[in-house]
Order: sequence, then structure tokens, then C-alpha cells
Amino acid sequence: MSITTARAPLSDDLTRRQHRYLLQMSIRVVCFMAAVLVWGRVPLAVGITLMVAATVLPYVAVLAANAAGERRGTMTQVGPRTLPAGTAPEDEPR
Repeated sequence: MSITTARAPLSDDLTRRQHRYLLQMSIRVVCFMAAVLVWGRVPLAVGITLMVAATVLPYVAVLAANAAGERRGTMTQVGPRTLPAGTAPEDEPR
């Protein structure tokens, strides 16, 4: 918990995203190794599920690591935009 409303440093955000990516890639390696070790010993669906997980995890990990707006306090609310008062483009003489 912070005593200020200042945002966390970018280096902290980068470190957090790197750790998350490393964890996800470690899970991918475990899925791949488990698929190789259990292939032919358990039902085929288990091996295929592990291989699919090992294939999809890099894509998910990159998306999560590069997620924009991840830092807390960076999202702001923007109200509706209005045009200035005046004549509409259709009403102008040609």
C-alpha cells in the first residue's frame, strides 16, 4: 500500500511483467515435458491437451506481458465530446 497517489516507477512495472512472463514460460516448459513423458501412457486427450497448452501459452504470455494500460492509475475517464456551436456542414452555401 502506498501513502501517495504517485504512480509506481516504470522499472517496477517492467520487473513485474518480466516475472509474470517467466512464470508463464516455465509453465509452458512443464506442459511440454509432461506431454512427452505421458504420451502413450495416458489417454490421448491428456497428451493433446498438454501440447495445445504448450503451444498457446507463448501467445498468451506475450499478450499479457505487453498489455497496455496495465499500470494502475493510468486509466482516466473521458466525457463525451461535443462539437462547437455553429452551422452544420450541410447548411453552408456552395
